[in-house]
Amino acid sequence: MSDDAGFPDTVFDADNHYWEPSDAFTRHRDPRFADRGVVLREVAGKPRYFFGDRIHPIVPGPGDVHMRPRPGALYEYFQGRSDKARVGDELACEVPAEHPEWFDRDARLAAMDAQGLEAAWMFPSQGVCMEGPMQPDIDASVEVLRAFNRWLDEDWGFAYRDRIFGVPFLTLSDLDRAVAELEWCTERGARIITIRNGPVFTRSGTRSPADPMFDPFWARVQEAGVVVTAHAGFEDGYVDVTDAVAATWGTGGNQSLLAADGDAADGVAGLTYHLMKHRLIQDFATVVVAHKLFERFPRLRLAYVENGADWVRPVLHTLQMLHGQNPGMFRSNPAEQFIDHCWVAPFVEDDVEDLARYLPVERILFGSDWPHAEGLPEPRDFFANVASFSPADQRRIMVDNARELTFAG
Repeated sequence: MSDDAGFPDTVFDADNHYWEPSDAFTRHRDPRFADRGVVLREVAGKPRYFFGDRIHPIVPGPGDVHMRPRPGALYEYFQGRSDKARVGDELACEVPAEHPEWFDRDARLAAMDAQGLEAAWMFPSQGVCMEGPMQPDIDASVEVLRAFNRWLDEDWGFAYRDRIFGVPFLTLSDLDRAVAELEWCTERGARIITIRNGPVFTRSGTRSPADPMFDPFWARVQEAGVVVTAHAGFEDGYVDVTDAVAATWGTGGNQSLLAADGDAADGVAGLTYHLMKHRLIQDFATVVVAHKLFERFPRLRLAYVENGADWVRPVLHTLQMLHGQNPGMFRSNPAEQFIDHCWVAPFVEDDVEDLARYLPVERILFGSDWPHAEGLPEPRDFFANVASFSPADQRRIMVDNARELTFAG
């Protein structure tokens, strides 16, 4: 059924978020790791995330004790029509205690009913920003993420009432433990999992996630039929690359990607950030195909969430050039492999019509990023982005693609 405007009555949001409470990373952590990985320490009377003596560079602290932004506050900024100064206090104006829907799954279901959401993939807000800063302590990062997944299962569930699909965060840094963690998650109903969209941190340096050394993990993913997502977060895996770009162009070293949440008036940092904006996800998506992950595991499904869509066309071009210039390198056209195996959730400010010129609507996901500042004030506002599509294509983007990925495994 549809409403009076022809839109579906309910939609399936492939990018929803909760805010993590103070014990999300510690409630189930092995006491032996109490002082390793993510540690809470008070700064100015409020807990902040630390890694040893290093404070987290962009995440202020637990979502239940720090003021939160108004959902959608940065929408105009990310469209390039405004700046952070214009939203001012809206980036820290919401009292967490006044929003139980950000912390409690039953309150969230009530909010979803009001928003017209039939279901949602529920991603970490802060959990996607933790693996990199914990390096090089791989054992601690594996343990903290293991503990985090147990908190997630306990508070949100991996398939709560078949409407809220909490997405566990897995790391490939320790292969045996990655396989064990995957099995633990799938045994408890996980249908969607997420990994960093970056190089894998290992004890011998970084590696491609499609390196055959990780094949036992991917074999189990394929067997379980779960969807793998690559969700944007804080990426320490490209710090050296970013610093090299900054130094090469004379914009100063040690820029990393902190400008994304740094001082919007810092033109130098802003330039480096924009030079690197799509570099990581474009490289990741290309490498996964070029290293033949989908040739070895032809039933894998990979969804790119909150990474935007502007990078898709150059990825397809690069893969097509690789194919044309290296006869016999691939069993089949790698650009077509990407289209066959990958789904993309564009940013809320992206041109979805343009994306559909080179990626079929069957591979486009709707994600609102609610309740984040860079997302939409209300999830169904995304209908404005697909207004030019036929009703059938709108339904496919807004409902059917995520629904089929979730339930067809």
